[in-house]
Amino acid sequence: MSEFQADENFARGLDAEDPLARFRAQFHLPRAADGRALLYFAGNSLGLQPLGVARAVRAELDDWARLAVEAHFDGKSPWFSYHELLREPAARLVGAKSAEVVMMNGLTVNLHLMLVSFYRPQGSRNKILMEDCAFPSDTYAVQTQLRYHGQDPATSLIADVDIERVLEQRGDEIALVLLGGVNYFTGRVYDMRSITALARRRGCRVGLDLAHAAGNVLLQLHDWQVDFAVWCSYKYLNSGPGAVAGCFVHERHATRADVPRFGGWWGNDPQRRFRMHLERDFVPRPGADGWQLSNPPILSMAPIRVALSLFDEAGMPALRAKSRKLVAYLQYWIDRSAADWIEVLTPREPECRGCQLSLRVLDQPRELFDHLRQHGVVADYREPDVIRVAPVPFYNSYHDVWSFGRALEAWNRKKAGT
Repeated sequence: MSEFQADENFARGLDAEDPLARFRAQFHLPRAADGRALLYFAGNSLGLQPLGVARAVRAELDDWARLAVEAHFDGKSPWFSYHELLREPAARLVGAKSAEVVMMNGLTVNLHLMLVSFYRPQGSRNKILMEDCAFPSDTYAVQTQLRYHGQDPATSLIADVDIERVLEQRGDEIALVLLGGVNYFTGRVYDMRSITALARRRGCRVGLDLAHAAGNVLLQLHDWQVDFAVWCSYKYLNSGPGAVAGCFVHERHATRADVPRFGGWWGNDPQRRFRMHLERDFVPRPGADGWQLSNPPILSMAPIRVALSLFDEAGMPALRAKSRKLVAYLQYWIDRSAADWIEVLTPREPECRGCQLSLRVLDQPRELFDHLRQHGVVADYREPDVIRVAPVPFYNSYHDVWSFGRALEAWNRKKAGT
């Protein structure tokens, strides 16, 4: 028997009991022309703006106007060390030590930098293993890195849905496993801990793309012994379009100056950074900071600082607990109203999914998507027939999910001509 009910008062009751409900008021909710809040289920693509972002960006604009270059050291939050303000909250979010994390660049830039350091083909161990249907940018990065290293992607790139089986059978050929912690298309959460352990036993290095995992599921990168990880911060981390990305390098690598890397002046020892031409050699700063290249973009980092403070306040365990219940409630409505014409691509097991359900619509998918939009639903459509729906625990309510379910029922009535 389901723990859920279709009655509106039931959804209202869940919201009344929700200890995280207060955070909804901390975000700007997109609204329809009549002022009603839209049903925003697209946080897996772009998270909503926290209320404190404008104030945080304005503070840096004010320091720029007031102090100009002196704000690097004399501002309210000095720019020279600004990125360090993000280090500890970001490390808490992904289960890392503070020295293992740095916020910098964009996700694919960080991935290329990590591949420079950690894809080191030797003899027959020259292959990169990825999950099937990985995010296209990851595939492009891997293909071009393979060519750069003189490898043929047709033979040196393995993409498979069963990562464990391939590792067991061909682990001695694989130099690197690059895994999307949560698959962007299906919403499947991989068992990152077990896959990492198996890969390391087979002599492979392991990197994770956490674009759809950071701020969505619980992570313990240090304890899992992952070699590196990269993630964006504009999805579940609510830091704005194209926001600065994150990077993790395990301390067994991060503290070694001899790990191959591309260098830039912001990754250099801060004591030598402004000696300029007096210090010709690159001396990487210990920790993940040593992979930085350029000045941190302060105006783009200010929103991340605000967003990470909300994660510290709410706590990932509480967010994850609400997420599991929200998604289960969404699954209830699919089972109730659309079981014969929607195939849920995302696993049903709670530990194998995060915020997102990927819905393969077996009949009139585009028409359903347009119908949902007319009912105030903001989701996204992936050709040819998949709608991704992601109730986010920070700002989505149980009543939002109830309203989505009612929109599905309205579609049933519309198709039936009643």
